[in-house]
Amino acid sequence: MTPTESPLSRWMLRLESATALDAGVAIVRPVVQAVTSNERIAGVLQGRWLGHAAHPLVVMAPIGMWMSAGLLQMAAVPGSERSARTLTAAGIFCALPAAGTGLAEIVNADERGKRVGVVHASLNVAALGAEVLAWASSRSGRRSRSTLWSLTGLGLVGVSGYLGGHLSVARKVGTRDPAFAAEDAAT
Repeated sequence: MTPTESPLSRWMLRLESATALDAGVAIVRPVVQAVTSNERIAGVLQGRWLGHAAHPLVVMAPIGMWMSAGLLQMAAVPGSERSARTLTAAGIFCALPAAGTGLAEIVNADERGKRVGVVHASLNVAALGAEVLAWASSRSGRRSRSTLWSLTGLGLVGVSGYLGGHLSVARKVGTRDPAFAAEDAAT
């Protein structure tokens, strides 16, 4: 094995090689194919109109809203509970297009990338569930429980973000304008 600078690199290589994840990839494959079956919709979701993947841009909305909500919950300033609940709900709503853009990107990944992608997506689904529970707890007046669920969701998003960064940077999964590929080939 090649020496690495980070123990996380070894962990990522093991994750990419985990053939046990292929069952999850098979479950997600029809959803990915449905999302990308229409070339025009796939192009919008993949961000071809931007010249690069839309997913990194779109995920900022739910993450930002959930982070803001978490800060408001921890600050426990009088009146902040309602704002936190509104931000959490808005983040839940914005998670749907974020998921769509992610599914549209993973279609072009190799098997290693798809394995990481299915873990990335699973963590995001778990984070979404935690944020739904944070919102529901807040509505029920359980601020401490809401804060705990919010922090859990943010922790899951953080781990998932690491995997997403790995996919886009280390494995080059993501839509990219052909103009950039031509320029790379020229240098």
